[in-house]
Amino acid sequence: MKKASLIAAFLLISASVCIISCGKDKPVGSENNEVLTKTDGQVYVVDTLNSRAEWKGFKVVKSENMSHIGSLKFESGEVTVKDNKLESGQFVVDMTTLTNEDLKDDESKAKLISQLKSEDFFDTGKFPTASYEITKVTEAPAGSDYNTILDGNLTLKGITKPFSCNANVKVGEGELTIATEPKDINRDEFGIKFQLPAAEGLIKNEINLQVKIKALEKK
Repeated sequence: MKKASLIAAFLLISASVCIISCGKDKPVGSENNEVLTKTDGQVYVVDTLNSRAEWKGFKVVKSENMSHIGSLKFESGEVTVKDNKLESGQFVVDMTTLTNEDLKDDESKAKLISQLKSEDFFDTGKFPTASYEITKVTEAPAGSDYNTILDGNLTLKGITKPFSCNANVKVGEGELTIATEPKDINRDEFGIKFQLPAAEGLIKNEINLQVKIKALEKK
């Protein structure tokens, strides 16, 4: 009986430890917006040479604020247009093209890019692409600085989260452009949890993104 009681107590303690530890370090999961778009319009293909995603990261060192800016290229993408309006869209970003545009010293720039591509941040060796799928397109309220609201699913490091933003969408003769507002994402939500030692400052959780896309009508 004593042996059985000891085993039971051990199992109870083990279960309690598991519950506590699991609660402190919950795995990052994916969530999805329901896809409400249709794809029966005219197809436009993203001009990858004239499209880019711009990023901005922030670091606080004691009382000094610092930021780094850079860009990423698109690997592919296409949208559909119906009745001269954006109907749907899917885009793939090449994470290996990540660049920095504020550092002038080549050594510092190379060190930053190497770290951002490492497992500490975007792990581009394992996750070479990120993607965004538009799930809903809504006309923005009158008087807004933007004419369109985009809802969608952003996938980064294999994790998908809903992401919505304002954008200016223009459809011209055989050409479509999308320019989104600068908007923050929380890197924690995509499993990017790296932090510097406290003495070196704080890397903020927010990463600011802005996308500029040019797409050409598919003949």
